[in-house]
Amino acid sequence: MRYLTAGESHGPQLTAIVEGVPAGVPITAEDINSDLARRQKGHGRGRRMQIEKDQVQILSGVRHGATLGSPIALVVENKDWTHWTKIMGIEPITEEDAKEVKRQITRPRPGHADLNGAIKYGHRDMRNVLERSSARETTVRVAVGAVAKKILAELGITIVGHVREIGGIKAERQGYKDLEDLRKVTEESPVRCYDEEAGQKMMNAIDSAKENGDSIGGVVEVIVEGMPPGVGSYVHYDRKLDAKIAGAVLSINAFKGVEFGIGFEAARKPGSEVHDEIAWSKEKGYYRTTNRLGGFEGGMTTGMPIVVKGVMKPIPTLYKPLQSVDIESKEPFSASIERSDSCAVPAASVVAESVVAWEVANALIEQFGIDRLDLIKENVENMRKYAREF
Repeated sequence: MRYLTAGESHGPQLTAIVEGVPAGVPITAEDINSDLARRQKGHGRGRRMQIEKDQVQILSGVRHGATLGSPIALVVENKDWTHWTKIMGIEPITEEDAKEVKRQITRPRPGHADLNGAIKYGHRDMRNVLERSSARETTVRVAVGAVAKKILAELGITIVGHVREIGGIKAERQGYKDLEDLRKVTEESPVRCYDEEAGQKMMNAIDSAKENGDSIGGVVEVIVEGMPPGVGSYVHYDRKLDAKIAGAVLSINAFKGVEFGIGFEAARKPGSEVHDEIAWSKEKGYYRTTNRLGGFEGGMTTGMPIVVKGVMKPIPTLYKPLQSVDIESKEPFSASIERSDSCAVPAASVVAESVVAWEVANALIEQFGIDRLDLIKENVENMRKYAREF
């Protein structure tokens, strides 16, 4: 499977074309809209979320509630476009109009794509960069992820994203019974955190950052259960599933680090406290007595839950802006301010869940894929049976 997104933050719409989804996957606009709503929630979101009420339009590839096997076109309108039609219009404008509406941005914001993108494409107005580099683009990636999650659900695979840390405050209590319990509790939390006490401290930290014109980041975690073993590859570097997931997580705006299982902690432990011992039972087949490696060995799934964490840096748009340099005058200035959140970590956990879902679903389609969902189900179940009896 593959997909392509298009659209600017204040343009008329965001668009995704999704190709390679097998026929027979049940999907409705509401399935996608529920995830779009989840992305817009979270303590610390800015005023943009009060303007946009994201709703998807499925324009092709689905008929009567099921995929056809043909390309799927997804569109999410930007409600704020009505205020930006002159500034972000498609048609050429006169020099006189340009003075009135262009709002040329010449002061790059530290931590953003502004300066690097302007140098790359030769833009003297950095709005041409920031409109596309905005995290608003993740809206349609969540829409695409919702399609992937429907595939996973049909294959008996569960995925949940949640928040482990914000502003240095860690969620210590993780005693959930199962992923359904984790999902239920975190959906009710304004910061998508299972630990209620830590969640309140996180909200206080977000409020404090907002009052100070600052921003804070954090750590999100995605867990996938129900994967058969052997998905991915040890044969080719570019087919290792953990590498694909890592790349997908790092592709999310403001993400700067990824780890599986105990991750970087493995560098500080002896091998006996890192690797997962193998056991076997008639009911389970082969399994690991621990899951320190996060469900992967040799670039392939072990059958244990996939556990991946992503580090999100603080949002670089600050209401007490850092120093920068005007690209026209070369004089120092305070960086320009665009409307922003003080913390988007709760929303980012939904985005992370979506991009991981896509990579996992894509790997399953690639390995067990035929053009029909019912035959893919049969192949996956046969693999599970084979692994138990191996």
